[in-house]
Amino acid sequence: MSRLIVVSNRVPVPKGGQPPAGGLAVALSGAMEERGGVWFGWSGDTARHDEASEVRTLERGKVTYALVDLSQRDLEDYYAGFSNRMLWPLFHYRMDLTDFTRVTLGGYYRVNRLFAKLLAPMVEADDVVWIHDYHLIPLANELRQAGVRCRIGFFLHIPFPPPDILTVLPNHADLVRGLAAYDVIGFQTPLDVENFETYLRREKVGRRMSDGRFVIHGRAVRVEAWPVGIETKAFADIAAKSDDNTLVQRMDESLVGKSLIIGVDRLDYSKGIAERMLAFQSFLTLDTEARGKVTYLQVTPKSRSEVAEYAAMEKEVAELAGRVNGQHADLDWTPIRYVNRTVGRNALAGLYRLARVGLVTPLRDGMNLVAKEFVAAQKPDDPGVLLLSRFAGAAAELDGALITNPYDIDGTAGAISRALEMPLDERLDRWRRMYERIAEHDVAWWCRSFLDALEAAPSNGASAEPQLKAAS
Repeated sequence: MSRLIVVSNRVPVPKGGQPPAGGLAVALSGAMEERGGVWFGWSGDTARHDEASEVRTLERGKVTYALVDLSQRDLEDYYAGFSNRMLWPLFHYRMDLTDFTRVTLGGYYRVNRLFAKLLAPMVEADDVVWIHDYHLIPLANELRQAGVRCRIGFFLHIPFPPPDILTVLPNHADLVRGLAAYDVIGFQTPLDVENFETYLRREKVGRRMSDGRFVIHGRAVRVEAWPVGIETKAFADIAAKSDDNTLVQRMDESLVGKSLIIGVDRLDYSKGIAERMLAFQSFLTLDTEARGKVTYLQVTPKSRSEVAEYAAMEKEVAELAGRVNGQHADLDWTPIRYVNRTVGRNALAGLYRLARVGLVTPLRDGMNLVAKEFVAAQKPDDPGVLLLSRFAGAAAELDGALITNPYDIDGTAGAISRALEMPLDERLDRWRRMYERIAEHDVAWWCRSFLDALEAAPSNGASAEPQLKAAS
């Protein structure tokens, strides 16, 4: 079995002898433990010099964590700049928030070249390399130029936008040309694949072939949707044992006579948190009998505080929660409980289980694993209702959710009322369909399916037009 090399912007190094937290990290670590592997990427630390030139390694079992420090300049240009002020908003359809400069573009390619320079000597001929997310799109091409010829795969965890949006990016052609250096490209949903194919066809740089693969700039590449899953069974077990959690107990005691609605999101403009609060406000205005009987808990850890847009959003959401509470609160009832910090995984599973409604209403999301966690955490004999945005990737899988348009404030308010009033038999039917889906297509399935495809891909590191007929 070939060795696996995982590359991500940030490396989740285990601490205190414990495995990395989070389903994705656990699944990838499990795959590397099985075959032996390397996890390469940014350490999270800032280098003392202008440019990092060394790799620090930590051995944990059969996994080597290869860590690179980045300079302050690299962080500003590559990470805070081009990755998170250009690619992130653009790929989430927010052209109004994009900020393109040649300086940050240069930093983006500079760090990808640095990663390739440091990683290439570590790669052996029969390795497979799996690169993750929008920060590192050009990395395979840089590795190819450094002489790496093994199989290289890429997975995009965020949406891939349609060509009318992608072509706003001045270097869109170079970015897509970089994707041609991969052997396998994974997206979250069939819509992402469709958007990618439409771009190739419209820009005349690729086409789908008769065997289902794509030819892109002269290379045959397998492109498919592999929706990311969660550790479904493990998360369900955690939720089932959450009664002993102190935070969950306190929350439960505070809810006597009230139904809980829960939202859990990073503080990000793509998550639709402000629109969700406005919908809850509309619900309280339209359904006066619900006042005093429903509590909405919004858990929102801070995110990317160094980016100005996020700091402004933090102020906006906090003020909005205050306005809603000021308008509707009573002496013994606070409509919105807004928690601006991280809540532990065990407690979070218990809070999902207490909730009658899970509000997952992003304006745009690649997948959204909160939706799947909410489903996994429910009581099998008395499940809550998932209210899910049509613009979340998870909506393509979770057909038992109430699908809503987060831009339709009153429509979302009506969906909240319907969710709270839904009879048990309908809740059970909807929940069972969703749970079966996420139990079968969990994070281990996702990891295994992608790696099977990458292992099976022809090793064609050099560019060559494949002798295959184009699909009609």
